[in-house]
Amino acid sequence: MLVQGVEGDKSGLGYFGFSYYEDNADKLNLIAVDSGDGCVKPDKTSIQGNTYKPLSRPIFMYPSQASLTGKPQVKGFMDYTIENAEELATTAKIIPLTAEQQTAAQGELSKAEGQ
Repeated sequence: MLVQGVEGDKSGLGYFGFSYYEDNADKLNLIAVDSGDGCVKPDKTSIQGNTYKPLSRPIFMYPSQASLTGKPQVKGFMDYTIENAEELATTAKIIPLTAEQQTAAQGELSKAEGQ
């Protein structure tokens, strides 16, 4: 495990998902990064707001319009994913969308469906 490989090494450095840090916060230190606007440490807000860059990134889904309109299971999956984004993110141990991001995702889905 990467955490075990770096936890006892004073100059050890590892890159992994934020949830690994959260699960091992007593053994690890965070590194702030500066993408030109000052140093930023990772936390829920900096990750959601894309200010912990370039070391954080969003996860995207790109269903085709043909699949959204022609395959009800795809539309149902996308609706379910957006409606349950926070619960799914918590289960997957990733940072959830903000309410504004979730609303924007729903809008993009509606636009992709041609509504």
